[in-house]
Amino acid sequence: MPLLECNDTACDGTKNEQSVSKPIEIYSFIDPLCPECWGLEPILKKLQTLYGNYISIVYFIGRKLSTVNCCKNNQIGQLKEHIELAKQWEKTASRSGMSCDGDLWLENPISSPLAASLAIKAAEFQGRKAAARFLRKIREFLFLAKQNISEKSVLLECAEMANLDVNEFEKDLHSERALKAYQCDLKICSEMDVQEYPSLVFFSKNVEEAGIKVTGMYSFDVYLDIIAEVLNEQPIKTEPPSLEDFLKKYHFVATKEISVVYDLSTECVENEMKKLVLKQIAERVPVKYGTFWRYKE
Repeated sequence: MPLLECNDTACDGTKNEQSVSKPIEIYSFIDPLCPECWGLEPILKKLQTLYGNYISIVYFIGRKLSTVNCCKNNQIGQLKEHIELAKQWEKTASRSGMSCDGDLWLENPISSPLAASLAIKAAEFQGRKAAARFLRKIREFLFLAKQNISEKSVLLECAEMANLDVNEFEKDLHSERALKAYQCDLKICSEMDVQEYPSLVFFSKNVEEAGIKVTGMYSFDVYLDIIAEVLNEQPIKTEPPSLEDFLKKYHFVATKEISVVYDLSTECVENEMKKLVLKQIAERVPVKYGTFWRYKE
């Protein structure tokens, strides 16, 4: 397992001491167009649900080479890139259990990878929670609905559905400070030698200690072992909420996410969620790979 050490360095090269409010802070390095990063969502949800007392998660936006190349080449080159990306998405969806529809690259390809990254940083000006809601929403639009999240109209719709102040978001969307924030993220990616996505870096509240970097996707137990190593003790698990409360909190979740968080088989999840459907608490949303469930308010 490639565990590497790195230093917790802020954009100006200094330690970021004020950001750590829980025993462990996890830096999550992602590319918003990366299906493997999307595939890590069930693990992150389980960490937050069972060990949220110990961890906080901060997202940093990087860029995969395949993302950069998807819009760089000439028309023939782009088509080849898009066909290859479509294949990669389909394979990743099958492997991770988190649906992502590769047909996007053949039907409605992303025209500007930069737009989504700047939008996430613009959302972040309204707080981490707002940015996390927005990030989730644009991924749903991208991976499930095959929407071109480089289009302003789509980004504004996502902002509205994520309960952002849409007017402020629109002002920040193409602002100089959004660009600087994104450049800061890229600088941190470079300083921490993040070359693959997703990558997670675990930091303790002791700012003198190096972080532990994990590149790629692993089983949940691997991340739990790292948390125990950083804490120097075994963390105490919080019992997960009822399925109804879990769905009420997140509003729209995959069968895979429920399966991972609750250690249930796909069949068990289906059976339990059907009960909520009959109670008119949830509705089933079929997607290309698997199923999502929406909370009915």
